[in-house]
Amino acid sequence: MKYMNKYNNNLKPQDVLILLKIVSLDNDTWFHHTIAQDLGISQSEVSQSLNRSKYSGLIDSQRKNVNRMALKEFLNHGIAYAFPQQPTAIVRGVLTAHAADPLRKKILSNEKYVWPYAKGTDRGQAVEPLYNSVAQVALKDQKLYELLTLVDAIRIGRAREKELARHELEKRI
Repeated sequence: MKYMNKYNNNLKPQDVLILLKIVSLDNDTWFHHTIAQDLGISQSEVSQSLNRSKYSGLIDSQRKNVNRMALKEFLNHGIAYAFPQQPTAIVRGVLTAHAADPLRKKILSNEKYVWPYAKGTDRGQAVEPLYNSVAQVALKDQKLYELLTLVDAIRIGRAREKELARHELEKRI
Protein backbone atom coordinates (compact mmCIF):
# COMPACT_ATOMS: atom_id res chain seq x y z
CA MET A 1 0.00 0.00 0.00
CA LYS A 2 2.79 2.32 -0.91
CA TYR A 3 0.57 4.57 -3.02
CA MET A 4 -3.19 4.65 -2.76
CA ASN A 5 -5.30 6.07 -5.54
CA LYS A 6 -7.46 8.93 -4.42
CA TYR A 7 -10.18 7.76 -6.80
CA ASN A 8 -11.54 4.36 -7.68
CA ASN A 9 -10.79 3.70 -11.36
CA ASN A 10 -13.45 1.02 -11.88
CA LEU A 11 -15.93 1.84 -14.62
CA LYS A 12 -19.41 2.96 -13.70
CA PRO A 13 -22.54 2.61 -15.86
CA GLN A 14 -22.63 6.35 -16.61
CA ASP A 15 -19.17 6.01 -18.21
CA VAL A 16 -20.77 3.94 -20.97
CA LEU A 17 -23.50 6.57 -21.38
CA ILE A 18 -20.91 9.35 -21.73
CA LEU A 19 -18.82 7.39 -24.23
CA LEU A 20 -21.90 6.57 -26.31
CA LYS A 21 -22.88 10.25 -26.26
CA ILE A 22 -19.44 11.20 -27.61
CA VAL A 23 -19.74 8.51 -30.32
CA SER A 24 -23.21 9.80 -31.26
CA LEU A 25 -21.75 13.26 -31.95
CA ASP A 26 -19.93 11.90 -35.04
CA ASN A 27 -16.64 13.70 -34.40
CA ASP A 28 -18.31 17.05 -33.71
CA THR A 29 -16.51 19.27 -31.21
CA TRP A 30 -17.77 18.78 -27.68
CA PHE A 31 -17.01 20.14 -24.23
CA HIS A 32 -17.44 18.72 -20.73
CA HIS A 33 -20.18 21.20 -19.91
CA THR A 34 -22.18 20.37 -23.06
CA ILE A 35 -21.97 16.64 -22.38
CA ALA A 36 -23.00 17.28 -18.78
CA GLN A 37 -25.93 19.44 -19.82
CA ASP A 38 -27.09 17.03 -22.53
CA LEU A 39 -26.99 14.04 -20.19
CA GLY A 40 -28.16 15.61 -16.95
CA ILE A 41 -24.85 14.78 -15.25
CA SER A 42 -22.63 17.19 -13.34
CA GLN A 43 -19.46 18.49 -14.99
CA SER A 44 -17.34 16.98 -12.24
CA GLU A 45 -18.91 13.56 -12.85
CA VAL A 46 -18.21 13.88 -16.59
CA SER A 47 -14.58 14.71 -15.78
CA GLN A 48 -14.25 11.78 -13.37
CA SER A 49 -15.92 9.50 -15.90
CA LEU A 50 -13.49 10.50 -18.63
CA ASN A 51 -10.61 9.80 -16.24
CA ARG A 52 -11.96 6.30 -15.58
CA SER A 53 -12.42 5.74 -19.31
CA LYS A 54 -8.87 6.93 -19.97
CA TYR A 55 -7.57 4.57 -17.28
CA SER A 56 -9.43 1.65 -18.87
CA GLY A 57 -8.29 2.52 -22.40
CA LEU A 58 -11.73 3.43 -23.72
CA ILE A 59 -10.73 7.03 -24.52
CA ASP A 60 -7.40 8.58 -25.53
CA SER A 61 -4.97 10.29 -23.17
CA GLN A 62 -6.37 13.75 -24.04
CA ARG A 63 -9.86 12.44 -23.12
CA LYS A 64 -11.32 13.56 -26.46
CA ASN A 65 -11.42 10.57 -28.83
CA VAL A 66 -13.18 7.33 -27.99
CA ASN A 67 -11.18 4.17 -28.65
CA ARG A 68 -13.95 2.69 -30.77
CA MET A 69 -12.41 -0.76 -31.11
CA ALA A 70 -12.01 -1.09 -27.34
CA LEU A 71 -15.53 0.24 -26.74
CA LYS A 72 -17.02 -2.27 -29.20
CA GLU A 73 -15.08 -5.08 -27.56
CA PHE A 74 -16.29 -4.03 -24.11
CA LEU A 75 -19.91 -3.70 -25.25
CA ASN A 76 -19.83 -7.01 -27.13
CA HIS A 77 -18.17 -9.07 -24.43
CA GLY A 78 -18.27 -7.24 -21.10
CA ILE A 79 -21.32 -5.02 -20.67
CA ALA A 80 -23.69 -7.87 -19.81
CA TYR A 81 -21.32 -9.02 -17.05
CA ALA A 82 -20.23 -5.63 -15.75
CA PHE A 83 -23.74 -4.12 -15.67
CA PRO A 84 -26.21 -7.04 -15.82
CA GLN A 85 -29.92 -6.48 -15.86
CA GLN A 86 -33.01 -8.61 -15.30
CA PRO A 87 -36.37 -7.20 -16.44
CA THR A 88 -38.87 -6.77 -13.62
CA ALA A 89 -42.48 -5.57 -13.18
CA ILE A 90 -44.68 -4.05 -15.88
CA VAL A 91 -44.38 -0.25 -15.78
CA ARG A 92 -44.87 2.82 -17.95
CA GLY A 93 -41.75 4.07 -19.69
CA VAL A 94 -39.63 4.42 -22.82
CA LEU A 95 -39.04 1.37 -25.03
CA THR A 96 -35.60 -0.23 -25.00
CA ALA A 97 -33.70 -3.32 -26.19
CA HIS A 98 -35.37 -5.19 -29.06
CA ALA A 99 -38.72 -3.49 -28.34
CA ALA A 100 -37.27 -0.21 -29.72
CA ASP A 101 -35.69 0.84 -32.98
CA PRO A 102 -33.55 -0.30 -34.68
CA LEU A 103 -34.16 -3.91 -33.58
CA ARG A 104 -37.95 -3.61 -33.40
CA LYS A 105 -38.07 -3.85 -37.19
CA LYS A 106 -35.95 -7.02 -37.22
CA ILE A 107 -37.38 -8.96 -34.27
CA LEU A 108 -41.07 -9.67 -33.90
CA SER A 109 -41.85 -10.18 -30.24
CA ASN A 110 -44.68 -9.58 -27.83
CA GLU A 111 -42.16 -8.82 -25.09
CA LYS A 112 -41.74 -5.13 -24.41
CA TYR A 113 -38.97 -3.68 -22.28
CA VAL A 114 -38.96 -0.12 -21.01
CA TRP A 115 -36.88 2.25 -18.95
CA PRO A 116 -39.26 3.36 -16.20
CA TYR A 117 -40.38 6.94 -16.87
CA ALA A 118 -43.63 8.55 -15.74
CA LYS A 119 -43.97 10.53 -18.99
CA GLY A 120 -43.32 7.44 -21.13
CA THR A 121 -45.99 6.30 -23.56
CA ASP A 122 -45.39 2.54 -23.51
CA ARG A 123 -45.83 -0.24 -20.99
CA GLY A 124 -43.46 -3.14 -20.57
CA GLN A 125 -41.12 -4.94 -18.24
CA ALA A 126 -38.87 -2.50 -16.40
CA VAL A 127 -35.17 -2.45 -17.27
CA GLU A 128 -32.92 -0.35 -15.09
CA PRO A 129 -31.11 2.11 -17.39
CA LEU A 130 -27.37 2.69 -17.20
CA TYR A 131 -28.05 6.07 -15.60
CA ASN A 132 -31.18 7.64 -14.14
CA SER A 133 -31.48 10.37 -16.84
CA VAL A 134 -31.37 7.93 -19.78
CA ALA A 135 -35.11 7.96 -20.54
CA GLN A 136 -35.32 11.76 -20.73
CA VAL A 137 -32.06 12.03 -22.68
CA ALA A 138 -33.09 9.35 -25.17
CA LEU A 139 -36.25 11.23 -26.09
CA LYS A 140 -34.12 14.22 -27.15
CA ASP A 141 -31.30 12.40 -29.00
CA GLN A 142 -32.28 9.71 -31.51
CA LYS A 143 -28.71 8.53 -32.27
CA LEU A 144 -27.88 8.11 -28.61
CA TYR A 145 -31.26 6.45 -27.99
CA GLU A 146 -30.56 3.80 -30.62
CA LEU A 147 -27.08 3.11 -29.24
CA LEU A 148 -28.50 2.71 -25.73
CA THR A 149 -31.26 0.35 -26.87
CA LEU A 150 -28.69 -1.80 -28.67
CA VAL A 151 -26.58 -1.94 -25.51
CA ASP A 152 -29.67 -3.00 -23.54
CA ALA A 153 -30.37 -5.73 -26.10
CA ILE A 154 -26.93 -7.11 -25.28
CA ARG A 155 -27.52 -6.71 -21.53
CA ILE A 156 -30.87 -8.56 -21.45
CA GLY A 157 -31.38 -10.26 -24.80
CA ARG A 158 -31.22 -13.85 -25.90
CA ALA A 159 -28.57 -15.05 -28.35
CA ARG A 160 -30.40 -13.78 -31.47
CA GLU A 161 -31.11 -10.33 -30.04
CA LYS A 162 -27.54 -10.02 -28.82
CA GLU A 163 -26.11 -10.96 -32.19
CA LEU A 164 -28.31 -8.50 -34.08
CA ALA A 165 -27.46 -5.77 -31.56
CA ARG A 166 -23.73 -6.45 -31.95
CA HIS A 167 -24.04 -6.21 -35.72
CA GLU A 168 -25.92 -2.89 -35.48
CA LEU A 169 -23.40 -1.49 -32.97
CA GLU A 170 -20.56 -2.45 -35.30
CA LYS A 171 -22.12 -0.29 -38.01
CA ARG A 172 -22.76 2.65 -35.70
CA ILE A 173 -19.56 2.74 -33.65
